[in-house]
Amino acid sequence: MKKTYEIEVDCAACAQKMEDAANTVEGVLKATVSFMTQKMKVEFAEGADAALVMPEVLKACKKVEDDCEIRF
Repeated sequence: MKKTYEIEVDCAACAQKMEDAANTVEGVLKATVSFMTQKMKVEFAEGADAALVMPEVLKACKKVEDDCEIRF
């Protein structure tokens, strides 16, 4: 079973950039943004430790949208 986390996305212009940034993080299998729901779904690669990967996802997202909200 894959664990997921949600990132609130409130800027249409930044949503794609955040998705692209999250998908470059090692341990992320797939990150997808739904601007309609203002959320990003993050799926982790097999064997990846979500507790270690999520801080890196947060850093990557903060580089393109510094006021995004992360909810675990």
